Amino acid sequence: MFRRILIANRGEIAQRIIRACRELNIETVAVYSQADADSLHLRMADETICIGPAASGASYLDIPSIISAAEIADVEAIHPGYGFLAENAHFAEVCRSCKIEFIGPDSETIDALGNKARAREMALAAKVPVVPGSDGAVRDEATATRVAQEIGYPVMIKASAGGGGRGMRIASNEPSLINGMRAAQAEAKAAFGDDTVYLEKFVEKGRHVEVQILGDQHGNVIHLGERDCSVQRRHQKLIEESPSPILTSKQRDKMCAAAVRLAKSASYHNAGTVEFLVDGDGHFYFIEVNARIQVEHTVTELVTGVDLIQEQIRIASGEALRYRQKDIQTRGHAIECRINAEDPGMDFQPSPGLIDVFVPPGGPAVRMDSHCFSGYRIPPNYDSMIGKLLVHRQNREEAIRTMMRALDEFVIEGPKTTIPLLREVLEQGEFQKAEHDTKFLERFLSAGTSRVAGGGSNPAPSAPASAARSPETTT
Repeated sequence: MFRRILIANRGEIAQRIIRACRELNIETVAVYSQADADSLHLRMADETICIGPAASGASYLDIPSIISAAEIADVEAIHPGYGFLAENAHFAEVCRSCKIEFIGPDSETIDALGNKARAREMALAAKVPVVPGSDGAVRDEATATRVAQEIGYPVMIKASAGGGGRGMRIASNEPSLINGMRAAQAEAKAAFGDDTVYLEKFVEKGRHVEVQILGDQHGNVIHLGERDCSVQRRHQKLIEESPSPILTSKQRDKMCAAAVRLAKSASYHNAGTVEFLVDGDGHFYFIEVNARIQVEHTVTELVTGVDLIQEQIRIASGEALRYRQKDIQTRGHAIECRINAEDPGMDFQPSPGLIDVFVPPGGPAVRMDSHCFSGYRIPPNYDSMIGKLLVHRQNREEAIRTMMRALDEFVIEGPKTTIPLLREVLEQGEFQKAEHDTKFLERFLSAGTSRVAGGGSNPAPSAPASAARSPETTT
């Protein structure tokens, strides 16, 4: 087991990793930018090192600075968290060339699975269902037009590199295909340095369901069930839950087996997520692999009781998996809401700045992962997520009620947040009946009925005076 680990990240995931390390008696070194000098996780780490100014490129994405900090601090491993360098194959290779263990997959696996077109080919080879589409990358508009005619419109144009919804466009005819392809290529080139795209049939009214996997360096791979992440805005997840309310036991077994099959074929080790799209008839199709820990890993932790960060560290240190598949049992239903410093009434404009009051909810079955506190200033330089609010109950109906209660209790004064909108989403019959899909939130917002996103200013009638009454008073 490692003696000392450097955390190459910030915010709540850095805090989460420190907690896991403490329980394993591992010392932690937290790097930070000048903008994060007062972040809560720095108070928890055994040592802290400033690696640069606020800009990500000069700090959290600066590989030489991070490696220098690791060597100065004499660490044995680096945990990249999620985002930043977590899926950077070059960074993983640099770590290991410097005799520092990268807590994640090896660079070859990251490189192969990080390219969505190549990952699609690997899925086909492993007999995992994929959405009908192009055989690999599409290089020119003539090929794109031919493929689109073969699979039928609408189609999805997707960047081979990167993620987070960038480099993606939906086309319903040939003119929108050509325009969308050019826009997707330009966006992908700017964001990822790679303008390669491919085409897939656009699955209307699809659900986003993903399977959590763990693999060790001895060839063992298991799954820890699935998460449903269908409440999204512009391909960014807002609410995640486990288990998925739409899967039958047979569908679940098939999907999880497919995820394990793909991971084994890729010689995958450490934590990862295999993402699928489920259509209205219950058929599932491979989307991509996230070769890292995900934001919503905490949902799986609640229903399985497995500390995924600790398992990541154990695997990276060379230990064999402590669990066999039959040891993994899911219990109850968990829901996670991402709390972001954004203004839903202003097209989700980021809302950085000073948090005057921060009073997170509590009580039975509630978990809050956040690096924020009263007096903390949210910097404008990074992702807008304030934290993750989770609940775990015996069934989905109880979990929804507990989450609504927790959101009502949550008080954040200063920046605008997504708390009131999340509360509204939970009230919607479409969500409560599990009839929503990945376009549900967009339909809800475009309908103009939201009280906090352009549909009016009246407070939610069920919200108490001290909680999420309106965007003007509490967020």
